[in-house]
Amino acid sequence: MILEAVMLNVKVNQMKEYEAAISQASSIISSMNGYLSHELHRCIEEEGKYLLLVKWETLEDHTIGFRQSAEYQEWRNLLHHFYDPFPTVEHFVEVIL
Repeated sequence: MILEAVMLNVKVNQMKEYEAAISQASSIISSMNGYLSHELHRCIEEEGKYLLLVKWETLEDHTIGFRQSAEYQEWRNLLHHFYDPFPTVEHFVEVIL
């Protein structure tokens, strides 16, 4: 399992619209092969800051299967104009100690 973590900075005056758009976009990402789950969290301390966590079966399910799909173009059109600056996406694997 791969955890995709994205810190999102949404334009403060567009937070309500962003939350409506990502709610709509949730059906896009959840329909993709290899998708397991996702969560969106709003920061308490910093207005406009969100944390998106997406679980994928493999890295390629995200980087190839989703990112190179027609569905991603729809996701991008719904969401990317809300971000300033554009976010960095990072991927993690679980470490059991």
